[in-house]
Amino acid sequence: MPKFVYKARDWSGKLIKGELDLSNQKEVVESIKDNGLIPLSIEVKSGGMFSELTKAVKGRVNLKQVSTFTRQLSTMLTAGLALTDALALLKNQYDEGSGLGQIVGKTLDEVRGGMPLGKSLSAYTKVFGEAYIASVSAGEEAGVLDEVMAKLADTMENQSEFQGKVKGAMIYPIIVIVAMIIVAFVMMIFVIPKMTAMYEDFGTAQMPKITQILMSVSSWVAKLWFMFPLMGVGLFMAYKIAMKSPKFHFRRDGYVLKIPIMGVLSEKSILANTTRTLSMLLTAGITLVEALKIVATVSGNKVYEKAFLEIAEKVQKGFSVAVSFENTGIFPPIVNQMISTGEATGKLDEVLMKVSDYFTKEAEEAVKALTAAIEPLIMVVLGIGVGFLVIAVIMPIYTLTSSV
Repeated sequence: MPKFVYKARDWSGKLIKGELDLSNQKEVVESIKDNGLIPLSIEVKSGGMFSELTKAVKGRVNLKQVSTFTRQLSTMLTAGLALTDALALLKNQYDEGSGLGQIVGKTLDEVRGGMPLGKSLSAYTKVFGEAYIASVSAGEEAGVLDEVMAKLADTMENQSEFQGKVKGAMIYPIIVIVAMIIVAFVMMIFVIPKMTAMYEDFGTAQMPKITQILMSVSSWVAKLWFMFPLMGVGLFMAYKIAMKSPKFHFRRDGYVLKIPIMGVLSEKSILANTTRTLSMLLTAGITLVEALKIVATVSGNKVYEKAFLEIAEKVQKGFSVAVSFENTGIFPPIVNQMISTGEATGKLDEVLMKVSDYFTKEAEEAVKALTAAIEPLIMVVLGIGVGFLVIAVIMPIYTLTSSV
């Protein structure tokens, strides 16, 4: 229940301030008047930074939530429930304060008022995506909304499952790398300086070169440690500003595709996602040119976005789909061959879904390869780091011992 802060005056003109826990502003006004006061202003009390942060986190909607919502709505529509009844049942399942709960509630009110579902969801493009909304609108127009929702649910569940596998594979390397960085900073700021002071007490022997390097780096890090967070923030801000430049964004995405192993994974993931989305849009009855333009926006990579827009332009001018794909020069031969087959047989949507399944499996193999490559690489880096520290620490002991 919200908390309201109010200002009021009594009949003598005295200003009175207070707080009330009531359902809405109307009840607050009635309560103030019942106490013989004249209301001046009423505001919802802010819960501070923590409250705002909690509200922001609570209001976020992720792919898994949208996937579950789509599957539930699809099941209800297939069972014969009216759209408004299905949305009403879904609304009761969500917390009113959650992001998806608010969306379903507003959508239900608008659909009851006669607005199409697709148009209502278009206000939440960032949550559902253009492909999702376009498919829903096309399904409504064709009278096959239940079939479209089932197709959307299948697509989003596959996408969510794949993203889960990628995230799961990256958790271990990320934890190890973060731990390495933390340990390195602790060593440089706290441990090495104490060892340096101990060695300096002897003062008679010349330290080995590797130990001198370690001490110099440690001294520099200990004095300027506060600069590292500032540098991190500065680089992040500079990157965000640079990403607003179309040329920089395009080049960045091009370089990402060239990174060993990681670039292959990115390429396979993009191809799996775009071909699956294109198949879904064509199945929903959206024209090929419009579907290609939508896929360009959801590709997540400027190189492929440019390619899909060029294909859409060529198809609109009368070129065949297969030739248009081949002329971009960035799609693997199997994509061009399969699209040529699908265009010739008139089953382009089915062929694209098979292409998507193929690249999904390829992407999963790339994830395994990435994991297999990262683990030994981490061990090598750890070995080098530990070896460097051991040599730098133990060598002075032998030097000091031999000089006595």
